Amino acid sequence: MTHRRDCDVLVIGEALIDIVQTDTERIEHVGGSPANVALGLGRRGADVALLTHLGDDSRGEAIIQHLERSGVHVLVESISAGHTATAIATIGADGQAEYEFDLAWAVRRPAGLARRLVHTGSVATFLEPGASSVRDLLRDISAAEITYDPNIRPALLGSHDEALPVFEETARLATVVKMSDEDAAWLYPGVAPDLVLDAVLGLGPRLGAMTLGSKGAIIVNADHRVWVPAAAVSVVDTIGAGDTFMASLINSLLITGSENLGRETLEYIGRDAVAAAAITVSRKGADLPWAAEL
Repeated sequence: MTHRRDCDVLVIGEALIDIVQTDTERIEHVGGSPANVALGLGRRGADVALLTHLGDDSRGEAIIQHLERSGVHVLVESISAGHTATAIATIGADGQAEYEFDLAWAVRRPAGLARRLVHTGSVATFLEPGASSVRDLLRDISAAEITYDPNIRPALLGSHDEALPVFEETARLATVVKMSDEDAAWLYPGVAPDLVLDAVLGLGPRLGAMTLGSKGAIIVNADHRVWVPAAAVSVVDTIGAGDTFMASLINSLLITGSENLGRETLEYIGRDAVAAAAITVSRKGADLPWAAEL
């Protein structure tokens, strides 16, 4: 655990244990979209810290060890829960999964500061009481960049009418918003991806990105709209693909920033993110790439 520590990147959001159980086995592994983003940044050599909500228990320790082995500094303020959150996926004989979540979210204000960029997203920006605290932190933070990935999980959200204003309030605090086409379809049903990205930019961010699965990704700003094709790869599973894209996007923003980017820079950022995600989907689980692999 890390006490007061200034860092280049602060990631704020949930970390949990995913439990997959079948008739024959029960496997636990570390999950949570923000935790995966921090993991991906750590593996690329970024100076990254995670502020999350863990219990002082064996599962919380497993999460800390997993992240710190990849260079992530887990802040001591993260030990703030009665127990570490879990998501249980029970796989039936037909291969379908039924999910049961044991997840609460709260956040303590960290002693350290983010020098350059803050990232948040997923359940942490929707589930109270922590979600309001996250937005308060974003308003108070002086980092040059704030990135946001809603990573919609309908089973953990309220109604659409409740969630959409929360997304838009958080997006207004960000300089960069990334989403998947599935996120866009849930938030703005029936609206084409390009128009969703236009709406997102209209909220105030300087840069928007949308992943499109096998169709690649779109990255836009006020002046340019770039489509990046997907990389040709044999897909093992897609767990962690969006988080890999997000981590790569953040890594690029540490070099370029998000302001006044030209078309060639957007294309470079997009190709790098798609290539990184291709590595993740080519192997099992959220096994994000290390710098040497890229």
